[in-house]
Amino acid sequence: MKKNRIFKTISAVALCTVLLTGCSESWLEPKPLSFLTPENAYVDADGLLTSLAAAERSMRHEYFGNGSGYTCELIFSDLCISGTTDKAGPLQDMDRQLMPDANFNNAENSYLTSHNWDENWNQIKYTNVVLSRMKDTKFVNEAEKNKVLGTGYFQRCYRYWRLINQFGDVPFIDVEVTYPRYDFNTCDRWSILRRMKKELEFAYQWVPEQVDRGHTTKSACGVLLMKVYMSLGEFDNAIKVGNEIVAKHPLMVNRFTSTKNNHPNLMFDLHSVEAKSDPTNTEGILYGVSEPNNASGTGSAKTEIMANCVPMWNNNVVKTPSGKTGFAVTPDSKDVAAGIVEDVNKTYGRGIARVRPTNYFQYTIWTEKEKNDLRGRYNHDSWRRMEDLIYNDPALKKANDPWYGKKAVKPVNMSCGDSIRCWFSWPHYKVYIPDPTAGSGQWKGGSSPIYLMRSAEVYLMLAECYYWKDMKQEAANMMNVVRQRAGAESLAASDINIGTVLDERARELYYEENRHVELSRISYVYALTGKACEVFGGHVYKLDNFSGPKGTSVNCKDAGVNFYFDWVSAKNNFYNKGIKTNYAEYRFSTHHVLWPIPEGSITSNTGGVINQNVGYPGTENNITPLKVGQEVPSESAQ
Repeated sequence: MKKNRIFKTISAVALCTVLLTGCSESWLEPKPLSFLTPENAYVDADGLLTSLAAAERSMRHEYFGNGSGYTCELIFSDLCISGTTDKAGPLQDMDRQLMPDANFNNAENSYLTSHNWDENWNQIKYTNVVLSRMKDTKFVNEAEKNKVLGTGYFQRCYRYWRLINQFGDVPFIDVEVTYPRYDFNTCDRWSILRRMKKELEFAYQWVPEQVDRGHTTKSACGVLLMKVYMSLGEFDNAIKVGNEIVAKHPLMVNRFTSTKNNHPNLMFDLHSVEAKSDPTNTEGILYGVSEPNNASGTGSAKTEIMANCVPMWNNNVVKTPSGKTGFAVTPDSKDVAAGIVEDVNKTYGRGIARVRPTNYFQYTIWTEKEKNDLRGRYNHDSWRRMEDLIYNDPALKKANDPWYGKKAVKPVNMSCGDSIRCWFSWPHYKVYIPDPTAGSGQWKGGSSPIYLMRSAEVYLMLAECYYWKDMKQEAANMMNVVRQRAGAESLAASDINIGTVLDERARELYYEENRHVELSRISYVYALTGKACEVFGGHVYKLDNFSGPKGTSVNCKDAGVNFYFDWVSAKNNFYNKGIKTNYAEYRFSTHHVLWPIPEGSITSNTGGVINQNVGYPGTENNITPLKVGQEVPSESAQ
């Protein structure tokens, strides 16, 4: 079945390329057909699911490669900043760089446009093709039809979920586009959410739980439905679904995997390559599947997570107290075997610090209550510091330097930029993905399945729902399920606020959750519900001024505009202190809660109006967004 689906996908894509050339000569038609055409690829459920598998596979790609698209979610948050400080290109000064006409299709900018705008629309397009062709498909029964329909709904809703929390109001397209169109119009995100709610309720009812790993599950539909419910303030509905999910997906609380003897603790087990393929792992809900240790896998086929998340220790900046280069990619193999030095490249990865953790993530969230937390900085098996690394450059040995084989010491004269990129702590257990195919070359993070959804997050979502309902003991109970598994002390009801929820999400879900999306979602919920935010003195946020004052390049930094800006300002020590490097100052403003709509998407849409987000150039052309399903008013039609 899997081979057949792969064959169908490749063949359909190949034929579409031919069809689009417009050739009509009959001799071009293969007789008999040795591969599938769009006309016969969608004749049954298997063909439709094959096409949807491409969308499922695309969910993985965001997390893979150098400067992956996912890293945008971190650098626009409280947890990290862009750590590339040796050039002017990386996104650091958002006030200056984050503009609608900027080029964001490169690793320096975490592929902000290509992964977080273009790719979402591409997958909506492909999913719409499947959903539109279903009317011509023969199904075995209604259940089979509804499985396909529900899977398609999930994939489309997943993409819209990202778009409405990254970009706000966007066009809504739910049909196959078969001709060039330039007449799209912005739709209100709230009406998109209500449409998503309807579709995900259907998907949660009909998509089965038991599917091949990497495909959409009933519980995955439920997780996304929970988030939609929470966004609409329907917390009781979210709680009902969440309890159903965790009943089917209990946390892994005991050591497991075939390689557990190679790992120091349960957290290593849970996040190992093997755990994400282990059939006994009940915690995983949705996976991005990639074959581990694939000898042919290169580039985006590899996570490169150890490059993205680990300090750049091998750049001749990290020197010994004697002034010599401390580390080498290729150490003395005999000394490694003898335990005199370690192979830092293979143990931790050849880091380039695409994402650099803030003090909030490195220190603040790890309190006395997390002293025994297996996920945290107090556990030196799980969490590593530069001070844990051992100088291993063979040149030190050759020169009889006394620092050879000694632990690293931070150079006293290290510049601010070098310190940002080369000296910080990181959660080793979370980002360690071995890459034996690299041989003696640079280990950057190999191929591996990844968690896209996990039940630990569901417990924390349940905790948040109870927080919104002012049921703090119930919130503490949910959070404590996750905390106790990790070895942290339990929280009391009096500890609960939105800050403790976000702290716990940071501890548990680093390099998993879409942190900017979640902060944006929470900001909208505060503005929707009018709930007083206790971490900011009981302030009440409003929807009518969500991004700040209108106008071009109004870099508002006033407190109280939206929760996102207030929270990131309070927790990100780079943005709130205006840290400067040789190339940039770390700055952001209230309107960066949403990202700019790419200018090209707006200007090329000559027959409709796609609005620009408040705070960016182009907002003077905005009109009132449509509701999903609403016809364009005649006076607005161009």
